[in-house]
Amino acid sequence: MAGTGGPWYPAEWPERVRALARGELVPVEPRRAATVMLVRDGAEGALEVFLLRRRASMAFAAGAYAYPGGAVDPRDGDGDGDGDGDGESGDGGNGVLLAAVRETFEEAGVLLAGPAPGELVDDVTGPGWEADRVALVERETALADVLARRGLVARGDLLRPWARWITPEFEARRYDTWFYLAALPEGQTTRNASTEADHVEWLTPRRAVEAYERGALLMLPPTVATLRELAEFRTVAQALEAARERDLAPVMARARLVGDEVVLSWPGYDAFERRAAAPVADGAGVTDTRRANSQEEAER
Repeated sequence: MAGTGGPWYPAEWPERVRALARGELVPVEPRRAATVMLVRDGAEGALEVFLLRRRASMAFAAGAYAYPGGAVDPRDGDGDGDGDGDGESGDGGNGVLLAAVRETFEEAGVLLAGPAPGELVDDVTGPGWEADRVALVERETALADVLARRGLVARGDLLRPWARWITPEFEARRYDTWFYLAALPEGQTTRNASTEADHVEWLTPRRAVEAYERGALLMLPPTVATLRELAEFRTVAQALEAARERDLAPVMARARLVGDEVVLSWPGYDAFERRAAAPVADGAGVTDTRRANSQEEAER
């Protein structure tokens, strides 16, 4: 992975980029996915966001701080409802919205559902709820079945589309991920309910970004970018209102060969540009642009 203060890049990326450029690598079709930026008004008068740290054993983004989320499961369906289910609508589609509701319950213990439109369940703790959550994680049941049995409906309207990021074509695991903003329901509490995370915490976006920049927290570019955007707002109400005007054009990393280097860039996010030298055993060939430029100036 990259040095402190920089995004996480697997050591195999440079060669995979070269293989793609040579036409030897066929891009994997990205899976539709959803992630939820769960926010609340903090005690210090600043908006806070719920983050979890992925276990070091995870195949994707190991050790990185992220929001609750995951890929759309066939049981989430598409059906009729908010969005058309094709991933191109203004909200990601019904299947993606239901995946967002399900993943938030599975990983944070928070359920965006209620007995009727406009209402919210206020307590999802206790043995019965935990049994339902575990059954979802184990894929023994579907969210629709859990909600129907309890007389609830998913509140997809509470999920405000914020951004859409697509994993680069050269990655082995690819996701077309919709980022949603949602307020923590009154009466509900978060917890580390995920087997994929070893730590969770509420942080102000600004503190999270500062920790990332000094190398204390590891994050992928989409997480850093959305946290920087959220840092502009002091209250949940302000952030939710801003979500109405968001640009939902998908963001995907591009790669180009410059001599012996692979240059990675995210359109519209120049701060994430990286230069990867020839692959080395420990992955240390991945450096950030600022460090490479500083070295070149020192040599001159």
